[in-house]
Parts: sequence; structure tokens; C-alpha cells
Amino acid sequence: MFYGNIKYNDIANGEGVRTSLFVSGCTHHCKNCFNPETWDFRYGNEFTQTTIDNILESLKYPHINGLTLLGGEPMELANQKALLPLVKQVKEKYPEKTIWCYTGYLFDKDLQKDGKVYADWTNELLKYIDVLVDGEFVEELKDITLRFKGSANQRIIDVQKSLETGNIVLSPYNKKRK
Repeated sequence: MFYGNIKYNDIANGEGVRTSLFVSGCTHHCKNCFNPETWDFRYGNEFTQTTIDNILESLKYPHINGLTLLGGEPMELANQKALLPLVKQVKEKYPEKTIWCYTGYLFDKDLQKDGKVYADWTNELLKYIDVLVDGEFVEELKDITLRFKGSANQRIIDVQKSLETGNIVLSPYNKKRK
């Protein structure tokens, strides 16, 4: 896997101050995507254990709330497998930190058994993710009053509660900004 960027003090992609990893590779190609250079699976730098170590080091500070995965598309099959060691190590070392993930795929359709991007490792990856923002960005549904998402079709999902109940449990972050 490759990645386009890492932001170590990001305040735009999830709650609080976060480390954000922008993975490379995306097949959605949403109209007016904010990061189209990351559509290319070979864009940027190779993702290695050194990359993971740098991310883990950045999370040691108490003011960092957690890790955000976005891109590109973290839930492309090749990216899922490469991200699994990262999320495992984050949760082992910093269980109090949250992991957010932005995906154009739908949690209850594409990421479930027989879904478009479901693989043997998908369930394991999801068990480490706290919040999933799902659904493609749709320019015609763009709404700048929404928190942590770009268009009205997107959902902010509490992944752990959803896995526990077997139903989509929306996060309180779905509300508009005041």
C-alpha cells in the first residue's frame, strides 16, 4: 500500500486533534473529490512498519485524540489488509484513543459478508474502528453545516455498537453544526 500524506495535528477529520493517514488508491472517483491525486494506488510513499512506528509515536501525546484513516479509500481490499497491522498496534498501545475511518463504501452493504469489498480480514479491521463515516461524497448533496462529513448522504456510524447490536447505530456526530 502507498499513502499520500500524514497529518500529525489534524483538526478537520474527526473529533479533537488527530493523526490522519491519507491512503492511496480509490475507485470511487467522486465528482469534486478534495483529494483526487490519491485515486492512484501507487501515489506517494510506500506504507511500511516505519510509517506505523511514526504514527504510533505521534499518538503518544495526550492532546492527540486518535487516528483517522481516509484517502483515497481505506476500505479498498488491498488497503484493508495493509491497514490491519496499524489499527491493531494503535489499539494495543493506546486503547483510549479512537480510530475514525472515512469510506465511500457502505457499512451495511459493501463491508458485510458477500459485500463489494468484504474479505476474510474485514471483520477484524472493523473491530478496531470506533467511528466510520460511510458513503461516497455527492457534490449535489454537499452541506457545509454538517459535522465531519461532506454530503448529506453520508452517515457517521458508531461501529462497535453497530457490530454489537447487528443494526446501524448512528453516532451523535450526525447532527449539524450549531
